[in-house]
Amino acid sequence: MLGVAPAAAEATPQPPGTLPVTAAVNGTGELPPGWRITGTDEGNVLEWRSPRPVPPGDARVEFHTDGKLVGVPKPDHAGRTFRLPLNDLSPAGLSRLTDLHVLSGGRRLDQEPGAANRERDAAEPPAAKVAPELPAGAVDPGRPGRFATVSGEYALDPVRLPGYKAPIEMRGLVVAPKGATGKRPLALFLHGRHATCYVPGKGEDEVTIDWPCAAGAQPIPSHRGYLQDQKLLASQGYVTVSISANGINGQDAEVEDAGAQARSSLVRSHLARWADWAAKPSAAPAAVRKAPKADLSRVLLVGHSRGGEGVNRAAMDSLYAPPAGQDGKAGPARWKIRGTVLIGPTIFGHNPVPDVPSLTILPGCDGDVSDLQGQVYVDGTRGVSRGRALHSAVHITGANHNFFNSEWTPGQAAAPAADDFWDDPEERDPVCSTGTATRLTAQQQHRAGATYIAAAARLFVAGDDRVRELVDGTGRRAPSADPARVLTHAVGAGRGAGFLPDGAVQVTGGRLCSAVDPDPRVACLDEEKALGSSPHFAHWWPQRETGRRAVALNWSAPGTATRIRPGKPVALKGAKSLALRVIVPPNSSGTQLDVSVTDADGKRATLGRVRADGLPGSMRTASYWAQELRVPLAAADRAGVDLRRIAALELTPRSRSGQAWLMDAYAWRSGTPAVQAAPLARVDVGRLKVKEGDSGTRTYAVPVRVVGEGSGTVRLYVVDPETGATKDRLVTVGAGKPGIDVTVQVEGNKRYAWDTSHIVLVKAVRGSVIGSYAGGVTVENDDPMPKISVTPVADEVTEGQPLRWKVSLSEPADVDLAASLAVAPVDGRAELSTKDVDRDWLLDVYGEIPDGEVPLSRLEYLSLWAPVPAGRLSAEASIPTVRDQLTEPTEYVGLQPTDDEGQPNGPVLTGRVLDTP
Repeated sequence: MLGVAPAAAEATPQPPGTLPVTAAVNGTGELPPGWRITGTDEGNVLEWRSPRPVPPGDARVEFHTDGKLVGVPKPDHAGRTFRLPLNDLSPAGLSRLTDLHVLSGGRRLDQEPGAANRERDAAEPPAAKVAPELPAGAVDPGRPGRFATVSGEYALDPVRLPGYKAPIEMRGLVVAPKGATGKRPLALFLHGRHATCYVPGKGEDEVTIDWPCAAGAQPIPSHRGYLQDQKLLASQGYVTVSISANGINGQDAEVEDAGAQARSSLVRSHLARWADWAAKPSAAPAAVRKAPKADLSRVLLVGHSRGGEGVNRAAMDSLYAPPAGQDGKAGPARWKIRGTVLIGPTIFGHNPVPDVPSLTILPGCDGDVSDLQGQVYVDGTRGVSRGRALHSAVHITGANHNFFNSEWTPGQAAAPAADDFWDDPEERDPVCSTGTATRLTAQQQHRAGATYIAAAARLFVAGDDRVRELVDGTGRRAPSADPARVLTHAVGAGRGAGFLPDGAVQVTGGRLCSAVDPDPRVACLDEEKALGSSPHFAHWWPQRETGRRAVALNWSAPGTATRIRPGKPVALKGAKSLALRVIVPPNSSGTQLDVSVTDADGKRATLGRVRADGLPGSMRTASYWAQELRVPLAAADRAGVDLRRIAALELTPRSRSGQAWLMDAYAWRSGTPAVQAAPLARVDVGRLKVKEGDSGTRTYAVPVRVVGEGSGTVRLYVVDPETGATKDRLVTVGAGKPGIDVTVQVEGNKRYAWDTSHIVLVKAVRGSVIGSYAGGVTVENDDPMPKISVTPVADEVTEGQPLRWKVSLSEPADVDLAASLAVAPVDGRAELSTKDVDRDWLLDVYGEIPDGEVPLSRLEYLSLWAPVPAGRLSAEASIPTVRDQLTEPTEYVGLQPTDDEGQPNGPVLTGRVLDTP
């Protein structure tokens, strides 16, 4: 069997929930063009080569097949070739790899931008409409304050963090109010995952993501990219510091959590220094001494992309201490986090902190974290704790991922930079291509970002409730953010009891749907038919997720009500309005719904009618996003409905036809109540590595740490290492509870195999927070790999017959093992060409038929890849030749055995094809 193999393979740690790939392509399966497989000492490796460099970003590059996650590959130095080790190979599984594709933050990388549009509709997409301008709010936090500013940098000794070979820099840019008296609140900024090093004067080919930087290269100053935001806050009286995290960015591909814990440790290491300096100002660096004393009881954390996930974890770790073995040496918290701002954030763990207020900025044209998974920082807090903290989502139409950081912005950055929303000149996006009515310039976007960062500071830290209407779905704008069109919604704060589809609920006239399910009849959004995607339904790790739901409405005529009946009556008494979060399709207009409630005695009242227009959207945007729609409760009072016991909510479409999805509905009151963190149980899943052994059966427990005074509920997922299927169950954790008990049985033997990973995932449901959300037991193979040899079977044939070689093992293995034979030139002799081999075979193994006649050795990466199936001792590799009518000399092909680094490993094997007599 033939395949196209890379020159080298690089192992990479795999994320939780990945689908085990259990076979190599056989005679019935084919890899798509651009994909290759090779064998290494670490196992077989699946490789994809991108047609263009993929710049380092915050979203993970993922291999998927048939709707399932295969794994997270590791890129090569150039960002073109991505390689993923394959475990537990057997003949049954690689048939699943015939629908391979590459995703990053929900975006297809193995398609040209706009390809999905061309596949569905060749018509020119209509231009996106600019949404009407909202009324201005009572205050505008984007206006500069009364202070001039002073700035400077500090560089401290680097810190060592668990799992990172190289130390992490401790560098910060301080911007502070000049002449301000007394203690001042502190805002700390953390940038996301970006390239780390560049060579001044060189182009993007000299930009890398490694650490430390090589000789002649300089660190990319990503931490200086928020200077505009810092100056705005400093003018308003805040001390600010933006810290560098290049050392984490250059190494986080090697850790399972993608760097979340390390970023938390780095943030808290800086906060610990600031606490030291507040206690002893004379010990502070010069840049800090120029600033007013920082008030560590009033801290705002601002994180961009993976930096957002990092500051979320820092807020968690400040309230609920992480395992000592995973953390740095920040020590106990001597500070209080009043809130977080998360800009285009990742949330790989789906583990937000429920009792720390947050504001999440969702860029409508994000080309990196394209699925806008940061929406989970809002949705994922519902029902977990007391619900007093405000969690706001701020959707900015026309904003991309990078331009919130000036050091990631072309024309402003010291190093080469780019627009992360890849533009296709032949298929311009109606919403996000540069120059469209809805796309923001870099300056407009950064100004809008700075405005909403300042809004969060003023609300969460300064306690100015007048700002709340700008961020909680009330529908007011901050003029400083103009011309950006900004929509918001929120959960928590003044919201009381509500209708949550995630809980015990009955639905008639509509459909209770699942946020993540491969069955389109069950899923909320049919990805094959939808115009883009939804942040509310962003995928986590399991293919099918339990407990994340919405209510889907689909009507072809007005008047058919959808009724939502919770498990027990809901109390709306004392609320001013009912606040609904409703999704309508992108680019739709005029969706109208009547909202009615019925009490436990059957008395019903129609509260009023709500109207919504869809966000501007395309196939490349995540525009199925919920808008907050409020309807007063006064009509229910007038009708004598008992608002203490509401038994049902009804939504009746009044527009002619359409679709909508109800995310939730809450009793709404104004105000921002004080937040006191609840004593939640913290859960961290560890990873145990054990040797397989030569015989017998051993039982191992997955290490799970549960701490805290409270008790709560989590959902536990256990992944089958053979099939990738998951089983889930609810588990009660915390004080006085038995905890999480997952055991793994390991059978020892003396046959070679790959390591096997038994995966456990955990997610908060109620009364809990999750730190390390993934772990399990890794069973390490401890048997030597059989020796592989290659001998000729038929290395001299007449044209029309196949060349054949036998690949033999010194002893059987429990997995497929393969020899990689790179096609090599033959010195000065006539060479077998693309015209001399079977055309279908060449198309299968190479993915295309080159123009003209090309010697096989000139086809990049062409190799024979010959797997010996598990339990067998040998297999054959062959090259089928064709008979022609030409008189030709004897033609040759060279096959060079290669090692796991792609280097020659033994003498070249030669095949000879004789002309037909």
